Amino acid sequence: MEHLLRIMEVINKNNNVSQKKIADLTGLSIGKVNYLINDLILQGFVFSEKTGRNISYYITEDGIEFLKSGYESFKEKKINIHQQSYKEINTVVILAAGKRKDFDHPAGLLQVDGQPLLRRNLELLEKNGISKFIIVTGFEKDALVQELADFPHLEFVENPKYKWTGSMASLACAEELITDDFLLFEEDILIEESAVQQLITHPQRDCMLIASETGSGDEAFVEIKDGYLHKISKDIHQFNRVDGEMLGISKISLEVFTEMVKEFKENNQNPYMNYEYMLLDVARHYHIGYLKIHNLVWAEMDTKQQYEHVMKQVYPILKRKEAEYREHQIKLQLVEAMQVSIEDIQKIEPFGGMTNKNFKVMVKDEEYVLRLPGNGTEKMINRMEEKRNSSLASSLGIDAELIYFNEETGVKVSKLIANAETLNPTTAKREDNMRLTTSVLKKLHHSGIEMNNQFDVFAKMAEYEQLLEEVNGRMYEPYEEVKSQVMALKHQYELMDFQLMPSHNDLVAENFVKSGEDKIYLIDWEYGGMNDPVFDLAAHSLECEFSEEDEELFLRLYLDEDEIPVDIQKRMLMNKIFQDFLWSIWTCIKEAKGDDFGTYGIDRFNRARAFLTNPLIKEHVQYVKK
Repeated sequence: MEHLLRIMEVINKNNNVSQKKIADLTGLSIGKVNYLINDLILQGFVFSEKTGRNISYYITEDGIEFLKSGYESFKEKKINIHQQSYKEINTVVILAAGKRKDFDHPAGLLQVDGQPLLRRNLELLEKNGISKFIIVTGFEKDALVQELADFPHLEFVENPKYKWTGSMASLACAEELITDDFLLFEEDILIEESAVQQLITHPQRDCMLIASETGSGDEAFVEIKDGYLHKISKDIHQFNRVDGEMLGISKISLEVFTEMVKEFKENNQNPYMNYEYMLLDVARHYHIGYLKIHNLVWAEMDTKQQYEHVMKQVYPILKRKEAEYREHQIKLQLVEAMQVSIEDIQKIEPFGGMTNKNFKVMVKDEEYVLRLPGNGTEKMINRMEEKRNSSLASSLGIDAELIYFNEETGVKVSKLIANAETLNPTTAKREDNMRLTTSVLKKLHHSGIEMNNQFDVFAKMAEYEQLLEEVNGRMYEPYEEVKSQVMALKHQYELMDFQLMPSHNDLVAENFVKSGEDKIYLIDWEYGGMNDPVFDLAAHSLECEFSEEDEELFLRLYLDEDEIPVDIQKRMLMNKIFQDFLWSIWTCIKEAKGDDFGTYGIDRFNRARAFLTNPLIKEHVQYVKK
């Protein structure tokens, strides 16, 4: 069909043209031109007249209609710019440059439930896997930078001409920072979490989020055609039909973004161009998809009136819906894990957890603990190893019965320990509890079970350093000096005589759970692996802040000896240093990801420095420059 149209287009412009000339103009062979012209004549789209030696070609009325429909057909054809349909998203660009006449500060700093709207959105995005945040500033940029100074992975870029340009100019300012597909967010949008999750996981790489019309009076209407974006306008009179309303949140591929910037820089003469209309321009040639969510709770806070409406009416509804959404997500985890129906789930209650989120749940009148992994743990924990070690601990009778463990997601379900009493640093110091904890540790360490993995504290240090670099985190000072001392101590430690045994390696008091007066369990095996058993003893002493007297009693009960051997004392001290140093790096990683641990990390780092001056091991590090 394309070749026919090309020939007819030449004839339409000049009817007195030879077949050779047609061949030259269309790039076809003379033989093919002759064949196709005969075909057009047979179909009644073209007729010819001979005058002397010259032949003229004319297009019939049917030919005109065929040419017209052909043009329309090709006009509607679009290119699929992607060979890969879905791509994981980890970047967001937030447009926060503009000034709203009703506010003397950026709209993203409007308070929502005690925190700025922008921070709420950042936390919501981070929770759903976004790790790179680009914020385009302009109006009151210092206020934004100051408010978000503690949030990790933020990159600010300024649109210095925000007063005289539209949102496309702001987006183009981020060109050098955008290196992959991304979410595009306008700063004044309040949205429910489920919508963000659905957009992130939507299969189309270019996708505009739309909702049903709100009737706000300032809508940007959207028309969809053949499953893709066709029209955007605030003028409803331009539409054959309205398919929804644009929110101000989209998913954009790097390829389409590149086309947008190219078109904007090379051809656009209007500095006030907004990004959605540039996206629409690109949509003339490339497929731009959409995601429409019905009954979506969202709002724009562009004016004082809109803000007041949101606080009084929209946000209370959104809070209730998000709470229901989170509970539903938890229930779905249980349905998959336990092969039950949602109706079988009777109760869900938060159950603590420092790194993970734990819930006490009741299913069919039985109580269990559901563990959902915390943010960022997927790179820090080997779930295959944890699953196996948890199973080994359960088989030894020192952990609760394991019901379900998903080694890909880290979701775990175990039986709730009856009459559970979690130890804390105070109760762990009691002699009766020490007898229980040391009994469990002896049973573990001397069980003879073989864990497939080794917990190598020095390998963990290197691994955590790499993770810290990946998240652009920073260690405490003087890190390099302390590290050199720790490495000097490592050399001496590895010369000592000890056997690797199955170990827990994360002996906070809260990982010991009593059941009645004479039974105790050891839970959470995320860091389990073969190790020097003294690592566990040192960990428990540190985490419970044992005094010298507490530690002496603890070691006597574990060793069944009245005197603590010097080599055990040295290994205790060395392992304390290694752990304080390791977990201070861990804390920096977690805080770079947005968690807040107060002074926990720096306190451990400084304690490691103090331990390094202890006379028991000082000789091994004294040659290192302080």
